[in-house]
Amino acid sequence: MARNTVKGKVVLITGAARGIGAGLAERLAAQGAKVALVGIEADEQRKVAEAIGADAKSWEADVTDWAALEKATADIARHFGGIDIVIANAGIASTGFVRSVDPAAFEKVIEVDLLGVWRTFRVTLPHVIERKGYLLAISSLAAITHAPGMANYAAAKAGVEAFSNSLRAEVAHLGVKVGVAHPTWIRTDLVESADAHPVFGKLRSGMPGLIGKTYPLSTALDCLEDGIMRRGRTIHVPRWVGALKLIRAFLPPIIELGSRSRVPAADRAALKDIEERGAYEASVTGHAGRAATTRH
Repeated sequence: MARNTVKGKVVLITGAARGIGAGLAERLAAQGAKVALVGIEADEQRKVAEAIGADAKSWEADVTDWAALEKATADIARHFGGIDIVIANAGIASTGFVRSVDPAAFEKVIEVDLLGVWRTFRVTLPHVIERKGYLLAISSLAAITHAPGMANYAAAKAGVEAFSNSLRAEVAHLGVKVGVAHPTWIRTDLVESADAHPVFGKLRSGMPGLIGKTYPLSTALDCLEDGIMRRGRTIHVPRWVGALKLIRAFLPPIIELGSRSRVPAADRAALKDIEERGAYEASVTGHAGRAATTRH
C-alpha cells in the first residue's frame, strides 16, 4: 500500500504526556512533522515537547471541555498554519465490577475515551477537511474482547470503533481519511497501573495466551507509525488482533466460560478492597485517570 509522508504536516495528538501519545509525537517529529501536544498533564507534556524541539509545542486542554478544545485547536492552527492529522489518543481506565465500581470513575472513562474522541474530531474537522487530511482514533483490543471488570472501557472503545466507521463514510467525499487503531496490552502507565491493582491486576494477568500478553511500547509505535504513513483505515497492534475481528461473534461466550472460575472470588475481593480503601481509590488507575477524575 502507498505510503505518505508527514514531512511538513501538522499533527495534533491528544493525551501526549506519556506512553503512545508521547512516543508518536517523537516518532512523527523525527519524520519531519510539526506536532501539537494536547492534554491535561501539562508539566509532563511540556517536557515531551521541549525534548522534541522547535517543531513541537504543548497545549493544555481537556478533551471533555469544549471551550478548552476549541481554544487549543484555534491556537494550534494559528501557530502552525493549519492541521493535517489528528490522533485522538487521550484515554483513561478504571477497574471494577459494575455493581460496585465508583460511579464517577466509571462514567469518566466513557466521557474521556468515547466522547473525548467525538469532541476532538468535531472541533478539529474543519481544519482537517481544508487540508484533506487524516483522523486516527485509538480504540483497543477491548473493543473486540469484552472482559469482566472492564465494562466501561470495553464499551467506550467499541464505541470509538463504531463512531470511526460511521465517520469514515461521512467524510470520504471531502477527501478526509479516517482510521481506527486496536492496540492490545502495551506496557504503558495505563496498563502497568491496572496490573498493579490488588484485585483486577491478577484477573488481567491470568488472561490466556496472546490475549493476556503485554507488548513493549515500541511494538505499538512501530505499527501505529506505519499505519499513519499509509493513512490506514484499520491499524492492529500487533497484526493478530485483526484476526480476532473475524471471530468476534464467538468471543463473548468463550470469555464468559473462562471467567466462571475466577470472577466469584474476584468479586468478593473487590468488595473487600472497596471496604478498606473506598470505592474511588479502588477504582481509579494511572496518572491520567487520577488527573481526569480529580480535575472537575
